[in-house]
Amino acid sequence: MTQPNWHISTYSGDNNDCVEVAVLDATLPGVVRVRDTKDRSIPEIQASATAWHHFVRLAHRR
Repeated sequence: MTQPNWHISTYSGDNNDCVEVAVLDATLPGVVRVRDTKDRSIPEIQASATAWHHFVRLAHRR
């Protein structure tokens, strides 16, 4: 099984409330995976790439 390539989201601010995102994961193609950077015991969230795109667009407007 291929491990996801996690990185801190560019939308995470400098306030230490970061999330990590994994995209283009070979085990789940077309799925964006999101997890809490500080507490990885919390289950990750998975969304389609399209749903994630719409979420980020809406969140960026705020």
